[in-house]
Order: sequence, then structure tokens, then C-alpha cells
Amino acid sequence: MPGQELRYEADGLAMVGSLHRPAVGGPAPGVLVFPSALGLGDHAIGKAERIARELGYVALAADLWGGRRQLGLAEVMPALDALTADVRGLRGRVGGALAALAGQPGVDAGRIAAIGFCLGGTMAFELATCSDIKAAIGFHSGLEVPSLAADAQAIQAKILALLGADDPSIPPEARSAFTRRLTEAGVDWQMTLYGGVVHSFTNPEADKGGRPEFARYDARADARSWRQMAALLDEVFAGPPPA
Repeated sequence: MPGQELRYEADGLAMVGSLHRPAVGGPAPGVLVFPSALGLGDHAIGKAERIARELGYVALAADLWGGRRQLGLAEVMPALDALTADVRGLRGRVGGALAALAGQPGVDAGRIAAIGFCLGGTMAFELATCSDIKAAIGFHSGLEVPSLAADAQAIQAKILALLGADDPSIPPEARSAFTRRLTEAGVDWQMTLYGGVVHSFTNPEADKGGRPEFARYDARADARSWRQMAALLDEVFAGPPPA
């Protein structure tokens, strides 16, 4: 089914997300879909649509920069550095999206998870440090989560990181630091590494960047990671919806 434009406020910005509902009505769990640092576009919207259509959850592809604006490559790094340095603003951005989804008719606000791609995965993990979501899942996501050092013990969500083993932006030491903090905090976490896979492996448009050593679509890793996500969502959403 086509998505519905959803306007909401987050971190003082007027956001425009894309809301997708399953064909079958009634209370359903919700899934937030955070995009890459470029902003909300076809990739994240397509994943939200597929979550609704295939898995039966209400999915919100969240805006990142306001007004469904996408950034050019020259703008990304300064904007990204400013966002990740402002923990209060970052939490406002992810918290606003969570409130927007939880407040929708037909969404079981007690069963919400977050997924994200690249920066979006970092945002999903950040949301897990400051809210009661059921799962946070990152695809080729950054692991330098601003609040993880201070607030890992507050995480109640199950954490799943799905990464290319050869992703140059997520080296082994970053993976070790991330999992060590989660383990020390007693978090239920999983991490899967896909051999021979680099960054942006879920996005067919990644190949257009002309840097296959850094970012490259991988159909097999894309399919495998989707199945792992679906399995974890099924696990955390198990049980009947509230009456």
C-alpha cells in the first residue's frame, strides 16, 4: 500500500516522514526506519513499505534533516558532525520520531522497535539508550553511539548489528568496543559479519558512487540481513496485542 505523509516535530524541526500500514487493520507493532546521513529517500521508504507489506507492522520512515530534505555529499560531514556532537538534539530527533509513530491510531505503543541504515543504525542504537523500545537493529551502521558509554545500562532493547566484515568505516576495534560496552551492561546483543561485504550493502544505489572498495550493494547480504531483522522483530513482538 502507498505511504502516507506524516508531519511531526523533532528537535525543533518540522519533519515529514512516510508512514506505511499493513493491509490488515487492528492494533499492530510499530517499526521506526531511520535513513542514512543523506536523509530520507527511496531506500528507507522502500524498507518501511516492505515491513508493512511483508511483516504486518506499521512502519514510519523517519525524516532526518527536516521537510524530507536530502543533503548533498559536500553537506553531509559537517551536518553529521554537528548532529552527533549534540546529544540532546540527537535524542530529540529520534524521540520525536518515536512519539509520532507511537501516537498513530492502530499502533501498539508498547511494541515498537527501531531499525536504521548507516547513520540511521546509530540513531536506532541511541534511541535504545533513552526509551523503552523492544529492539534496535542497525544495518552497516556506525557503532560510535554518543550515549553508549554513559547509558548502556539503561538499554532494555535487544540489539542487533548487521555489518560487512570488510567495511572500512567500521573497523574491528570499533566492533570490539561496541560489544564490550553492551556486554558489561548486560545487554542482549547480537552481531553478524558478512564476509567479503563492505558498506551500504542493502542499497542497490550504492554502486553508483563508484567506490566499490568502500560502498557496494550485496544482494546475498541484503537478503540475509532482512531475514535476521524479521526474525528478531518476530521474537520481540511475540504475544497478543492489548485488548
